[in-house]
Amino acid sequence: QLQASGGGLVQAGGSLRLSCTTSGHTFSDYAMGWFRKAPGKEREIVAAITWSGDMTHYEDSVKGRFTISRDNAKNTVYLEMNSLIPEDTAKYYCATPNTPRVPAPYEYWGQGTQVTVSS
Repeated sequence: QLQASGGGLVQAGGSLRLSCTTSGHTFSDYAMGWFRKAPGKEREIVAAITWSGDMTHYEDSVKGRFTISRDNAKNTVYLEMNSLIPEDTAKYYCATPNTPRVPAPYEYWGQGTQVTVSS
């Protein structure tokens, strides 16, 4: 089970930190990803982090602005979002694969948290 939180309404240039807490599996064995879905657009991956935390991936438009991190002691993955722009407005979802310690499709999804950036 994945529970995302931290979304809200923020002005352009502002910051938010999303959190996603998981249960039901050994968190430290699984990669984690953040995705977003805006109205009229396809869902896209925003950021991902390996199970060990030693590698991260970012979608081009968020590089340098967003940071993904994980705290295995808290079973939580974070997405620090800075310099937000209206184009970042979307519902953000955390997700994790079904297979530990190897690249695998994301199969488990949280309920999403809304991020709205006003201009």
